[in-house]
Amino acid sequence: MTTYKEIFGKYVQNYSSDPTSTDTEGQIWYNTTSGTFKTVLGNFGAWASGGSLGTARYALAGAGTQTTGLAFGGSSATVLTNSTEEYDGTIWTAGGNLGTARNYLAGCGLQTVAAAFGGITTVNTNATEEYDGTTWTAGGNLATARRNLAGCGTQTVAAAFGGRITDNTSATEEYDGTTWTASGNLTTARRALGGVGTQTVGLAFGGFTTVNVTNTEEYDGSNWSTGGTINTARANLAGSGTQTAALAFGGYTTTRVANTEEYDGTSWAATSNMATARNDLAGAGTRTAGLGFGGATTVSVGATEEFTRSTTKIIPGSWSGGGSLSTARRFLAGAGTQTTGLAIGGETTVVVANTEEYDGSAWTAGGNLGTARRLLAGCGTQTVAAAFGGITTVNVNSTEEYDGTSWTGGGNLGTARRSLAGAGLQTSALAFGGLTTVNVNSTEEYDGTSWTAGGNLNTTRNYLAGCGTQTVALAFGGMTSYPTNTNSTEEYDGTSWTASGNMNIARRTLAGAGTQTSAVGFGGLSTAVTSATEEYNGTSWTVNGNMATSRSSLAGAGTQTAGLAIGGETTAVTAVTEEYSGSTTSLNYRTLQ
Repeated sequence: MTTYKEIFGKYVQNYSSDPTSTDTEGQIWYNTTSGTFKTVLGNFGAWASGGSLGTARYALAGAGTQTTGLAFGGSSATVLTNSTEEYDGTIWTAGGNLGTARNYLAGCGLQTVAAAFGGITTVNTNATEEYDGTTWTAGGNLATARRNLAGCGTQTVAAAFGGRITDNTSATEEYDGTTWTASGNLTTARRALGGVGTQTVGLAFGGFTTVNVTNTEEYDGSNWSTGGTINTARANLAGSGTQTAALAFGGYTTTRVANTEEYDGTSWAATSNMATARNDLAGAGTRTAGLGFGGATTVSVGATEEFTRSTTKIIPGSWSGGGSLSTARRFLAGAGTQTTGLAIGGETTVVVANTEEYDGSAWTAGGNLGTARRLLAGCGTQTVAAAFGGITTVNVNSTEEYDGTSWTGGGNLGTARRSLAGAGLQTSALAFGGLTTVNVNSTEEYDGTSWTAGGNLNTTRNYLAGCGTQTVALAFGGMTSYPTNTNSTEEYDGTSWTASGNMNIARRTLAGAGTQTSAVGFGGLSTAVTSATEEYNGTSWTVNGNMATSRSSLAGAGTQTAGLAIGGETTAVTAVTEEYSGSTTSLNYRTLQ
């Protein structure tokens, strides 16, 4: 009998606890404590937020990779668009417009060598266009004008299949860079299906006949044959990858879904869901580095998500109950850490000056603010804090400094405002955004004595959250104009703000904690009061464990790994405090049977 040593050149090692090095991927060991053979598999996948499309849209097409993506066509609200955008792994920028504005089209290829074909204007179209990274030019027309089709391959070696003429079609066509020719039909005629792969090794999955289907078919360049069925029957989905390593995500069942499945050439297996359930989205990339963008929820969306597989899996962060505030309130400010927190001002049924100090278990009374106010901002530590801005019956510009016992006056803000955010320390504070009689984007820097102007936010907003330091700060969420929430995130370098990866959920009156590269945002008001929590890694936001109590108008303190959510409003003002333990990672261990 052949031994493991003879095959792999290594003996099976005995360990009392599982090894933690990623080098163990694919290796087998015997855990003497559990009495089992184990290994590490590189098959754990997760979605993270990327930069939003400049034009929110649905029924668009995509091409390229996760770091060099291409989005084109579709509908923005109810208006057809010819807009093209290029993705660099962080942000989308405008590319050359399609010659024919259309939706429900298909695409394939790379960011600089792509093809777009089919779709609908006011009627089905057979138009093909080719992109060179700058402009689109006309290519050879499809033999069959159709919409809701799928495609795969490259600009000069492509395949188009399925879709709708006046009814569903099974027609397949192949493109050589000049002309389309008919090839073997799909076994199941359908529309709104997904497609990935190449012209000679293609994959079709899901879609709609008279019902949503789970059918998968594999193409060899001439004929289609049956593959493994997807687990969730759905239409208007997207995909990425190849015939033997594919990803299917999003779509519509009887409702919009976030379901994601991976295909290994034989069968589909469920993996981590997208953060935003949606249909009529586009996809690009591979099974291990996928990209999903655009689509529709109840409105057109520009949200982009990136899928990554690795040997490690994320264990989501979680919230646990802490001691309640002595005074229930909303529109308060927070400072300090999870075990040395500070709750400042706010509103019960009236504006209050109350300050409370947290020791990790219970809140006790501290010195009152000199000026009772709500919708203020705060920063610093429990014993060296600052509070600034807010509203009494009018907006105020006053700053107060806390020494762990009492508040004393500091230098006034240049702009009196409420609903602003703060970051930093008592002697190096940052104030940004907010509301005067209109939303403002102004930033001010405090040196412990006076405030001076800093660089303006790119997105003017109030009811936003912030964290970090005066020279390395983060601003996220908020409201641009009533009732429009934003998911915009910006980073400050001590001089200017630059846009970064958007939050998954646009919301206002949220709270946050942490640093510019390791932040957490939680609660707030989106379409309703939410308990949603997201973590930021300096590039993108990832959905994490929800708070136990959905609430808005709360305060935050602490770090990404040890955060504090304080007070706020559910349907009534609340005293609830929750403590956050941030997400962690672990190798993707598997026990062998």
